[in-house]
Amino acid sequence: MESASTLFPGRECKGGVLAHLERLEAQTTRLNRKSEEPTVREKESSLRTKIRELQQQRDKLRAEVKQRRARVSRKVEESSAKEDPSQTVISEQEDLERQWRNVKAILQAYRFTGLSGKLTSRGVCVSISTAFEGSLLESYFVDLAIEKPVRIHHHSIPAFIPLEKIATAHLQTDIQRFLFSLWEYLNAYAGRKYQADQLESDFCAFLTGPLQRYAPCNMLSFTYKVEHGHQIFSFSARLLYEDLTSALPTDVTVTRPGVEASSPRWEEHRASHEMLFRTKPLHQVFASFSKETEKLDLSLVS
Repeated sequence: MESASTLFPGRECKGGVLAHLERLEAQTTRLNRKSEEPTVREKESSLRTKIRELQQQRDKLRAEVKQRRARVSRKVEESSAKEDPSQTVISEQEDLERQWRNVKAILQAYRFTGLSGKLTSRGVCVSISTAFEGSLLESYFVDLAIEKPVRIHHHSIPAFIPLEKIATAHLQTDIQRFLFSLWEYLNAYAGRKYQADQLESDFCAFLTGPLQRYAPCNMLSFTYKVEHGHQIFSFSARLLYEDLTSALPTDVTVTRPGVEASSPRWEEHRASHEMLFRTKPLHQVFASFSKETEKLDLSLVS
């Protein structure tokens, strides 16, 4: 076998063949590393560029999401009409159910004060009973359709009662207030009419002419006579009811027909009559005149 020096003439083989191979391997490794370094740097640069692009895309998406949220928020605030139709239907249904419950509660609460009613296929028919000084008078009804909006289907309210005005003010927002206001007008009208009827039927002896009145009984005009002492005084009275929710007049004028100048005694009677008409129901005033006449008659007998 030839030696290593024979295979590589002019070179000294230190450490033998194995050592020489190791040196060759190490040299190859160093050469490979040097050749790989540019490739690694290129890859790192490419990755950094990719990272910057992804970061830019992320920031852009975040800005778009923020803008969309702002637009949606503005649309919700500016236009409730663009809400989900199913949610709107549910909301209206809940509102109608609430109004049904309110009407039932009102009828239960007021059944002893002139209001009663029964449920119908449309809603509720409310009966409004009137009374004055313990006497039951006329009854009226109003048929309500509980829907959106609430409406009056039918009624028996007199034409001079401002039903439309009361409905506009309260029917859609407060049914309880609507019914109570309507009851005030009807009860006051029934009270005024009752007083006028009582005057014509029970105290017609005091009247010296016909009682003049209009359908709402918001103005009454009549002449009457009253005995004071041994004298009979004649008076003309005009009672004006400007407040249609009141059964008492807001303005009273009492005069003596055909007489311009009057005595102090007559003036005293006139002023006292005006005060009575302002503060007491009409038939009660004439009842007091009857008692005064009875007292005078008794004093004459004694």
